[in-house]
Amino acid sequence: MSDQKRLFFALPLPADLQQRIIEWRAASFAPDAGRPIAAANLHITLAFLGDVSAQKQRTLSALAGRIQQPGFTLALDDAGHWPRSQVVWLGSRQPPRGLLQLANLLRAQAARSGCPQSTQPFHPHVTLLRNAQHPVRLPPPGFGWQLPVREFVLYESRFEQGRTRYQPLQSWSLNP
Repeated sequence: MSDQKRLFFALPLPADLQQRIIEWRAASFAPDAGRPIAAANLHITLAFLGDVSAQKQRTLSALAGRIQQPGFTLALDDAGHWPRSQVVWLGSRQPPRGLLQLANLLRAQAARSGCPQSTQPFHPHVTLLRNAQHPVRLPPPGFGWQLPVREFVLYESRFEQGRTRYQPLQSWSLNP
């Protein structure tokens, strides 16, 4: 049994917002557009850590706990399709500076701690559909939700009974 856990830092979405997003998704996308992500798994990844030992998890948690940054509000008002990764996403036309700073800080700490980071620029998004193999008709502009961000969370990604579940392990508040 390995002591490694598959971890990532993310912004949680409140349950009511998760519900509103999946209702909008159902009304906005064709049923065969892709494989829908479960409501409880909707989140915004800040830094993917990969398979991490307990020791490294403690180090990364201690670093995360030192982050001093004010909260911010994120507008979820953009959607798109990445054909290469076959993902349909919900994102922000203008991500707030606080979000970009938080993600960059967590990604830099992760890289320095030996968790390789993607070379792609950070693009905050909620994955709505996977396996979107064909062009997807995107909903017209005009949709959107405001997400007040007051904390970030360390999650473990677990594969159980044929499905992926994200288990929150620890959370940190942003400054009011």
